[in-house]
Amino acid sequence: MQEITWKIGDIKITQVIELEAGEIIQEVIPDATKENIKKIPWLKPHFADDEGHLKAVVQSFVIETPDRVIIVDTCIGNGKSRTDIPKWGNLQTEFLTRLQSKGYPRERIDAVLCTHLHFDHVGWNTILQADKWVPTFPQARYLFAEEEFKYWHGKPAAEIADDHAGFADSVLPIFEAGLVDLIPVDHSISNEISLIPTPGHTPAHVSILIKSRGEQAVITGDAAHHPCQFARPQWHTAADTNKDQARTSRLALLERFADTPTLIIGSHFSIPTGGRVRRENGAFRFVV
Repeated sequence: MQEITWKIGDIKITQVIELEAGEIIQEVIPDATKENIKKIPWLKPHFADDEGHLKAVVQSFVIETPDRVIIVDTCIGNGKSRTDIPKWGNLQTEFLTRLQSKGYPRERIDAVLCTHLHFDHVGWNTILQADKWVPTFPQARYLFAEEEFKYWHGKPAAEIADDHAGFADSVLPIFEAGLVDLIPVDHSISNEISLIPTPGHTPAHVSILIKSRGEQAVITGDAAHHPCQFARPQWHTAADTNKDQARTSRLALLERFADTPTLIIGSHFSIPTGGRVRRENGAFRFVV
């Protein structure tokens, strides 16, 4: 897959894909059956095939401003034991090599920003060295919403084992190393980058707003897992902590940016990944 770079004013956003994930994302959205997907014809060819199989990925985005480099979400990571989704366990990918090939060696990352703390968004926060999970990006501060961190630190019984394991091996070691900044859900990281609260998928999930020279983009996080949820905003995912709140957040995000020039970049959207939201038939369409 040919990964994409976007320019938003003075800011560069670079896509780094870890792996394809269409089958698992389809399983996570119960209403996204092959029959239902075939009823949304504009999903083809980029986001679904003729048989109704979804196309999706797990990926990160590097945001380079004139004075800092931020990586948004860090995928699944290598060598991490996962039992609920074993296909995503004990991976051995070339993610860091590809990141470096795009001009971003580990030491160049100034900040790591996680939209939420599910295990497929935090995995490369740490790597294994001498049987110990240590920070992957040694020069970076790691930015987590304070409410989100406290929720997972409390070991909520309703959540799956893989997310607890992800917190243990990919978040707690960062906190114990003193590299975490706990921030509010409406935090402004810089003049160009700020958070949009989009709770529901997790209690303090956020999306990322990027502005520069009159242009803007939004990285959705898991406020929408797939463009099919634009056409069917009521479709929840099995991983939503609060399904009604997640739907409300998704609708608010779509309403805010529909029929505007804002570039929407979906955190699990397959290439071309970025596009605009348009109102259509009482719902929304993703236009690339």
